[in-house]
Amino acid sequence: MRAHDVMVRDVISVHPDTDVAEAVELLAKRDVSALPVVDGENRLVGILSEADLIHRVELGTEKARPRWLETVTGATTLAQEFAKSHGKKVSELMTAEVVSVSEDTPVSEIVSLLERKRIKRVPVTRGDKLVGIVSRSNLIQALASAMEHAPPSATTDSDAGIRRELLDRLTEQPWTGFGERNVTVHGGTVHIWGLVASEEERRALLALAESVPGVVKVADETFKNY
Repeated sequence: MRAHDVMVRDVISVHPDTDVAEAVELLAKRDVSALPVVDGENRLVGILSEADLIHRVELGTEKARPRWLETVTGATTLAQEFAKSHGKKVSELMTAEVVSVSEDTPVSEIVSLLERKRIKRVPVTRGDKLVGIVSRSNLIQALASAMEHAPPSATTDSDAGIRRELLDRLTEQPWTGFGERNVTVHGGTVHIWGLVASEEERRALLALAESVPGVVKVADETFKNY
C-alpha cells in the first residue's frame, strides 16, 4: 500500500497571503489540524498547523520570558516567535521547511516518518506540486478497510500443522525464549503456557499466535515473572 492508496486528494489549502483569521476559520469549520500552503501554481511552499497558532496575542498565550532570558535567546528565535504571535498573513506564521512524500511512498515509510518527526500529517507531492495529504486518521481508515475486506485465514491441515507454523515463527523472534514445551494446539485453539518476562512479551505472544492461519482462538495460560 502506498501514499496514493490512502491520501486525501481534495486538499484544503491556503496561500501565503491568506489572512490568518481566514485560515483559522477554515481549520475550525473543516475540522482539520493543518493547512498546506501553496503558491499560485499549486507548488507546496509551507504548512500552517495548530502548533503555529497556539501562541497568539489574541489569546494572551504569546511566549513570555524573563528579561534576563530574552537577552540570551537568539534574535532569530525571538523574531520567529513574535511573527507567530502577531502575524496577520499565513506567510508570517507558516512552517516553511515542510516534510513531504511522493505518491509512490510506501505507507510503512509514511508511518515511520510521522513517528520520527512527531507530526500528524504529511503532504503528498508530484514534483513540487501538491496532490494530496496523508494524516494519521487516513491511515486508521485504511487499516479499518483492510481488516474488513481481508480474506479469510487459510486453514492448515491439522493442529500439528498450526503448532509447527507457530513454533517456526517463534524461533525467528528475538524478544522471546518460548519453545515447544510452552505451546499446544487442540481443535484450532492455541494454548500458551509458562512464564513471561513482561506484559509486552505476553501481548506479543498472543498477537503472534493469532496471526497463524487456521488459529480460531488463543488461550492465554501464561503467568507473570515480573
